Amino acid sequence: MALFKRKSQIDDDLGFGTQPILGDQRMMNADGSSNIRRIGLPFIRTSDTYNWLISMSWKKFLFILLIAYLLVNILFASLYVLIGIENLKGAGGITPRDHFFDAFFFSAQTISTVGYGHISPDGFLTSCLAAFESMLGLLAFALATGLLYGRFSRPTAKVVYSENMVIAPYKEIKGLMFRLANLRNNQLIEIEVQVVLSYNELVGDQKKRRFYPLELERSKIGLLTMSWTVVHPIDENSPLYNKTAEELAEAEVEILVLLKAFDDTFSQTVHTRTSYKDENIIHNARFVTIFSRDSNGQLMLDLSKIGSLEMLD
Repeated sequence: MALFKRKSQIDDDLGFGTQPILGDQRMMNADGSSNIRRIGLPFIRTSDTYNWLISMSWKKFLFILLIAYLLVNILFASLYVLIGIENLKGAGGITPRDHFFDAFFFSAQTISTVGYGHISPDGFLTSCLAAFESMLGLLAFALATGLLYGRFSRPTAKVVYSENMVIAPYKEIKGLMFRLANLRNNQLIEIEVQVVLSYNELVGDQKKRRFYPLELERSKIGLLTMSWTVVHPIDENSPLYNKTAEELAEAEVEILVLLKAFDDTFSQTVHTRTSYKDENIIHNARFVTIFSRDSNGQLMLDLSKIGSLEMLD
């Protein structure tokens, strides 16, 4: 017998298939990425390099740029020393360590085409190496500039979600609720949200993953200027009707949230996603208010309390 009643068989699996979730794993991580480990791929995938560099965090991106810059200069410095430090005019180092650093800083000047003139190449082989490094530097800095522009110009949505969902009194029944807000000062318009219940169901002797779109009190709003508490009324037609926390845990429930909006700054549609596991659904709780007013009566929104809640009797 199905734990959750459905009006009809849901064929839309959101691309996750019918494989069950085991070991309390997520289908979708809280940051919206899919929790699927892909194997069997080639070690070197040049086709994914751009996407990888564009989508990684800023800390990792800047760290990779710094490491690549140091490695390239170390490589060329080693080649200059191998050819002969006497072929670098103005290199006044005495010890091998001084020779290496003279070559390293000459490489840094050459690859950036700064060329202070204190050290200059002498000899055909050293000049050819310096010319090649200068050309490589122009290409590398052009590529880095393009990546930086791509990261800055890529339209993304900075929407913050409450850490948990709550089941709280709603009108004369109860409702499943979560809260969200826009972290940026730009305007998101024509916001549309879709909430899908995902759970394991025993079909015969096999577990299958089922999906059930939840009906919302309101699935679209015109502007996201303040916070938005999304509500799914838990009435007799809801699959969550009279379901306990133990039953949700037994079915390894995960609720997927997909949000789409139009960003008027970039004039493009942006998307953001998140998910909530059964342990993120807090029963008999409600969100605390995050609105207040200053001395002039202006409305203030405290985004640090977006996930703050209080328990009910």
